[in-house]
Amino acid sequence: MTQVTGGEAFVRMLQLHGVKHIFGLCGDTSLPFYDAMYRLEHGMQHILTRDERSAAYMADGYARVSGRAGVCEGPSGGGATYILPGIVEANESSIPVLCFTSDISVSARGRYALTELDQQALFKPLTKWNTVLDAAADIPRVLRGAFKQMSTGRPGAVHIGLPYDVQKQLVDEAEIWGDASLNQFPSRRTCADAAAIAEAARLLAQAERPLFIVGGGVVISGAEQELIACAERLGAPVATTISGQGSIGDAHALALGVVGSNGGTLPTRAVVQAADLVVFVSCRAGSVTTERWRYPAPGKVTVIQLDVDAAVIGANYPVAVGLVGDAKLTLAALSEELQAAGGNLRGWGREAVAAAKREKFAAFRLLAASRERPIRPERVVAELNRLLPGDAVVVADPGTPCPYFSAYFENERTGRHFISNRAHGALGYSMAAAAGAYFGRPGAKIVAVMGDGSFGFCVGELETIRRLKIPLAMVVISNSTYGWIKAGQKTGFGERYFSVDFSRTDHAAVARAFGVRSYRVEDPEKLGETLKLALEANEPVLVDVLCQSLEQAKAPVSEWIA
Repeated sequence: MTQVTGGEAFVRMLQLHGVKHIFGLCGDTSLPFYDAMYRLEHGMQHILTRDERSAAYMADGYARVSGRAGVCEGPSGGGATYILPGIVEANESSIPVLCFTSDISVSARGRYALTELDQQALFKPLTKWNTVLDAAADIPRVLRGAFKQMSTGRPGAVHIGLPYDVQKQLVDEAEIWGDASLNQFPSRRTCADAAAIAEAARLLAQAERPLFIVGGGVVISGAEQELIACAERLGAPVATTISGQGSIGDAHALALGVVGSNGGTLPTRAVVQAADLVVFVSCRAGSVTTERWRYPAPGKVTVIQLDVDAAVIGANYPVAVGLVGDAKLTLAALSEELQAAGGNLRGWGREAVAAAKREKFAAFRLLAASRERPIRPERVVAELNRLLPGDAVVVADPGTPCPYFSAYFENERTGRHFISNRAHGALGYSMAAAAGAYFGRPGAKIVAVMGDGSFGFCVGELETIRRLKIPLAMVVISNSTYGWIKAGQKTGFGERYFSVDFSRTDHAAVARAFGVRSYRVEDPEKLGETLKLALEANEPVLVDVLCQSLEQAKAPVSEWIA
């Protein structure tokens, strides 16, 4: 019987499941695993990060654009606590990320060992599935289970604790086998009940003003064409959440754009208000999408809800029909039923969408053309819309970038071309997630847009990006404030600004200190040519843009507009 160490078995199991990239940070308790990575021929690239949060964000961005599970790792103790923000973001966003953290030896538990903490309890509420290994013999079985949990049903993040002594114990090599198909997501799809699909089609065919509101699950499941077929059959508008962007190309005549309190506008809200039937597709109908459950108005509109997670259906709105299943399979079946039912091919959607977008973008273009200083954020979006190639991916941090890019960023292609961390909205996401997206889609131009508050969280990764020569274009919206909070203090608390402003940083100078090519832009007339240089460079470039702050701006955020 041939045996290998637990560290070697772990590496082999990742390899057998088709893993190509691992994002992580070293630590004492990880040494046997790192030694196995050094010694074995496995074909995987390890990307050393400067912060465990960044490792998780990179794995998240990688998974979102590649359709494969992201993998990240970190050491025990502080490393396990630092990696948590990225894991909970991925899990709540239904993104498969495998996180493994090394741990103290099993034999040292309860003996006040350095870095001891209860990893299983720590990760349990933040992951879809979680375990801490007790013996090396369990490694193959546990990893097979982890990939199955990540990619089936509602995808999500999983965690494995890997104790130091478990990495050095022996494993029977015959037990080391895996199923690489579980590295793709979603895997092992299921379709909704046929009778429920038929009833949904009947209600849709009878509706005068049906509307689709689409979350991230359509892009995750690759159901864009099936969604478009249903919408075109009915002539129904398609609105999206922020995570749902890319479910339909922005140039499509039925593509309404983002709705809700962040990125929605009054013209797009009016379309939601006019609908007599709403289909929530892979959308939990949460507080942001529905503007705190006001649009659509509960009880005044018929609701159909499709989700792979049965617990989501009916959680926020009473539903006439619940469809439990994968978006791609279920929408394909619904499209066939609609064709048989003879739905309205013309519908109300084209006129409603055209009118809403005319009004929305007329206001946007006026602001984007402004020559005011500081530069308006709308101008940054407009210039990137003009300059970016169709296959580009924009990763935007929450705060200033998110509402503007959610509302006004346009891409004619379907699929994942815009990412923002909307589950928990932690700052410092975009730079790391964009680096991960580069490894997941290396042929595309990747752009990270962040506020200067976010820059402070992730600046250390400039070294990672420079060391690995990742050709990111990084844009810093610089306004010396935590703008989202300051805008909230203006509109909701009588302009009583407290502890939200900080000193201005020369982000271009900081980037140069890391060896990154950089520019600083204060003149709006020079913004376009500078961004063009950044996008054409085959190296990392940072552009520091002095911008208007949110409390002064006309951001597409419904609470502030009101």
